[in-house]
Amino acid sequence: MPGEFAARNLLKRRQRFRWSDRYYKRRMLGLDVKADPLEGAPMGKGIVLEKVGIESRQPNSAVRKCVRVQLIKNGKVVSAFCPRDGALNFIDEHDEVLIAGIGGPMGKAYGDLPGVRYQVLAVNGVSLRELLKGKKQKPTR
Repeated sequence: MPGEFAARNLLKRRQRFRWSDRYYKRRMLGLDVKADPLEGAPMGKGIVLEKVGIESRQPNSAVRKCVRVQLIKNGKVVSAFCPRDGALNFIDEHDEVLIAGIGGPMGKAYGDLPGVRYQVLAVNGVSLRELLKGKKQKPTR
């Protein structure tokens, strides 16, 4: 049993040992936020540089439609997936898109998409889902 006045030593020891927990260490040093192109934000705006088709990983065989996006806030370039059938037809180069995480484990790539961590939510301020349903028109600039 620890002594009557041992609380401070127990706390200090626990704090020291917590650094061997890799999740605690990454959180305390802010490593994931530093490496994140969105800098910890849930979403980010960017400009479409090009449309690309990314081949899916084994055992699937498909060309997933993606776009290369340059973020406005820091100029970093990321790949973003265009969800649903025919979504890429509504996205042109130099459009402004809103991207968010695609929902992979610990902020990593999702499913059979190699190196793609983000998905497109909106184009020129209009929801991609609304465009696909035909409820809204894409604004012409």
